[in-house]
Amino acid sequence: MIPLAAAESVTDASGIAPRTEDMLPAGVRTRQLSVRTLLPGMMLALADGRPAHLTRVHQALVGLPESEQRRLGVLADWGNGPHLLTYRQAEYTFRLVTAALGKDQPDGRPAPALQRACDSLLEASVPDGLKDASSSLAVDWTDLESFSRPPPAKGGDCADPEASWGHRKNNLLHDEDELFFGYYLSAAVMVPDEQGPPAPELARRTTLTSCRHDPVPAFTPVLTAMPQDGIPLGDILADSGYSHRVPGNWAAPLRAAGATLIQDLHPRDRGPKGTHQGAVTANGNLYCPAVPRALLELAPLARTATPQQAAQHDAKTAEAARYKLGRLTRDDPDGYHRVQCPAGMGKIRCPLQPSSMTLDRDRPEILTPPEHPQACCTQQTLTVPADALAKTAQKHDYPSAAWRRSYARRSGAERGFATVKDPAAGDISRGWCRLTGLAPLMLFTTVLLAVRNQRMITAWNSRQEENQRRTAKGLPPKTRRRRRKTATAPATAAPP
Repeated sequence: MIPLAAAESVTDASGIAPRTEDMLPAGVRTRQLSVRTLLPGMMLALADGRPAHLTRVHQALVGLPESEQRRLGVLADWGNGPHLLTYRQAEYTFRLVTAALGKDQPDGRPAPALQRACDSLLEASVPDGLKDASSSLAVDWTDLESFSRPPPAKGGDCADPEASWGHRKNNLLHDEDELFFGYYLSAAVMVPDEQGPPAPELARRTTLTSCRHDPVPAFTPVLTAMPQDGIPLGDILADSGYSHRVPGNWAAPLRAAGATLIQDLHPRDRGPKGTHQGAVTANGNLYCPAVPRALLELAPLARTATPQQAAQHDAKTAEAARYKLGRLTRDDPDGYHRVQCPAGMGKIRCPLQPSSMTLDRDRPEILTPPEHPQACCTQQTLTVPADALAKTAQKHDYPSAAWRRSYARRSGAERGFATVKDPAAGDISRGWCRLTGLAPLMLFTTVLLAVRNQRMITAWNSRQEENQRRTAKGLPPKTRRRRRKTATAPATAAPP
C-alpha cells in the first residue's frame, strides 16, 4: 500500500486534476468530491489490492483519518452539520470525469484528452531522479477483458459496445490461441540501456484500444509523441507482432522520432527477400550476392540450446556479417544512406576487387563471382533508399549474439504485465473492473500502472540501500539465483 502523500504527489505532478476540472460542467451547487481527491482515492483503493470498483474507492476515502477527510473534502460542513461523502457522489464525479475525457461518439480508441491525461499521470509516477535512468523501452500488448457479456449470437447490442472479440495466447500445449471479448492493453516499460547501469522497470506509456483496431498503429503515436514532451527515445524492443506490421505504421515513424529498433522478425520476414541493385536483401541488411544462402537462413538461437550450440550459432552469424555491405554514412533527412561492397571494405576476398586478394586468407573468399556483376559489385558505393530496408532494419545483425543479448531486455514488458495480472497485486482479469466503456477502463488501468510504479520504486530503493550497505562492508551486491525449468522438465526428470 502506498501512502496518501505519495498518491497526492503523483496527482499534483501530473497536473490533470485542474485541467479536468476545467472541462467539467458547472452544477447548481459545488461538488463535494473534486478530481484532486478522486484520483488519490483510486490509487489508495488499487494499492490496497482492491479491485477497480467505485465502492472500494469510496471505502478508501471514508476510511482516512478525520483530519485527512476534512482536508480533502471527504467530510464537509453543510448547513445541517458535517456531511460524509456518499457513494453516489463518488460515482457522479467519476462519471463526469470519464465523460469529459471520452469521446462523444466512442469508436474504440481513446480520445486525445484521455490519452494526454494518462500520459501525464504515468509520467508523474516516475520520480525526477529516475526519468533519465534509461531511454530504452520494451513494448508489448496484452488482453483486457470487458465485464460485459458479448453481443447475442442472433444480433443486438451489449453493455459495452466499444469492446470486441480478440485473440490472446493461453500458453497451453493443446491450444495456441483463444478468443476473448474486450480490449488490447499496450504498454511501454523502461529497461536498462545497453552497457548501461541497472534501471527499474517502470511503465512510461500505455493505451487501450478495442480489439477491432490494430494495437500497433494505435500505440505508435503515443511513443512518437514522447520526444515532444522532452523524453528522448532510445532502443525500442518489440517482438515480431510489431516488426511484421506495415513500415508506415511502426518502423518508419519511430525511426523518424529518433528511436533505434531492436526486434524479432516474423518467420515470413526472415531470410533472403529479394535484391537491391544486385545485393541480397535479408534480415534488414544488404549482403554480397555470393553469400552462402545457409548463412542468411539462420533462425534465432533456441532457448534450450547448449553452450556448444550457441558457440556454433554465433560463429555462423559472425561469418555472415563478413558478407554484409558496410554502411558508410548515416541516414539523411530523407532516410537515404550509402554502403560499400564487403570486399572493398576488406572483409572478404573477391576477384572483382583486386585489392582485396592481397588480404590474409583468414577471410572468406569468393571462388565463383557473378558472371554479369551488377551495381553492388561494379560501383564504389551504393545509395540505399529508406524503403529498401524500412521493415526489417535494426540496430544489430539478426540473429547475432549482440542482437540476442540486447533483445533479452524485452522480457521487461512481459514482467510488467505479469505484475498487474498477479492476483496478489492487481489481477486485471474479468470482473476486476465492472465498469464498461474504454474511458473508465483506461483510466483505472493507468492508475493501476502508476501504483505499480510506486511499488517498483520502493523495491528499487530498498535494493539500492542494501547494495550500499554491502559495499560499505566490502561485500559484492546481492544477486538472485534463477533456475530455468522447461515445460517438459517434470516429465523427463529421473524418478526418485
